[in-house]
Amino acid sequence: MKTALTIAGTDPSGGAGIQADIKTMTAHGVFAMSAVTALVSQNTTGVYSIMEVTPEFLASQIRAVATDIFPDAVKTGMISSTALVRVIAQSIAEFNLKQIVVDPVMVATNGARLTDDSAVQALQSELLPLATVITPNIPEAQILSRTHIDSQAAMEKAAEIILQKYGCAVLVKGGHNLNDANDFLLTKDGGRWFAGKRIDNKNTHGTGCTLSSAIASNLAKGKPLEQSVEQAKSYISGCLAAMLDLGKGSGPLNHAFKIDGEY
Repeated sequence: MKTALTIAGTDPSGGAGIQADIKTMTAHGVFAMSAVTALVSQNTTGVYSIMEVTPEFLASQIRAVATDIFPDAVKTGMISSTALVRVIAQSIAEFNLKQIVVDPVMVATNGARLTDDSAVQALQSELLPLATVITPNIPEAQILSRTHIDSQAAMEKAAEIILQKYGCAVLVKGGHNLNDANDFLLTKDGGRWFAGKRIDNKNTHGTGCTLSSAIASNLAKGKPLEQSVEQAKSYISGCLAAMLDLGKGSGPLNHAFKIDGEY
């Protein structure tokens, strides 16, 4: 069985963060492991408080995984401080971790800031250059490219800037009132648009976490990046089309929509 490690914050309501990552990896038939960056008190209505782990403890978690069950791919999510970014970058180098998917989580859907300014700078200088692919949404891509994105052409331009600046492939995610969740992937070999299916479902909590984890799962199984993105997009569509409706806010996806059987 292939393995994948998620390095991210938690979501006690189960729709985003490490909980969503583990569900996604399991649904893809990949053995999921995790290293917690922060305990996050959140649910479908918002983020209420964050308790960050120490850099030493995060390093210990990653070491415990990498020296025992080595991951075939790694996904990173919320990293709230500079020290934690550096620990992850150092661990990637120390253990020669491969297939790194960075979801540059900076702001929650409800607008809550999840990463401070110095951590964003560290993310840009130390972690993004180590990534196989990064998966920013429109607001995050604007920060990383220092451009305003208001069209598909602007998404392509931002992707070009990010690729040139950090040297990693980039999947700029649509949505945010710009398009019907059409995403643009740019690698050193060229670009490709991935059309998203229009699904009338307001429950999108954890969509970004889920997409990046699905990509990491596919990479762990040895699939090329373009196919990994294509299949991850298809998985997201299935999760949304299942029309799960839980919680008082923007509810979670149904990560297990394709899991059947006696157990």
